[in-house]
Amino acid sequence: MRLRTVGFLVLVGLAIWFIAANTGSVSIRLWIPTVTLPLWAVLTVTLLVGIALGLFIARRRARR
Repeated sequence: MRLRTVGFLVLVGLAIWFIAANTGSVSIRLWIPTVTLPLWAVLTVTLLVGIALGLFIARRRARR
C-alpha cells in the first residue's frame, strides 16, 4: 500500500473513533430554529460535507 493510502485510512479510523466517542446531545442554532441532535450525527454530517468539498476542489484543480 502507498503511504498516502495508509495515511488516509489512519485519518478515517481516527475520525470514526472520535465520532463514536462523542455521543451526547448538542443544541445547534441555525439562523432561525434551534435543533437538538446527537453530537455523532453532527460530526458525521460535517465529515461528509468536508469530504465532498475536498473531492470537488481536487477535481476542479485537476481539470486545469
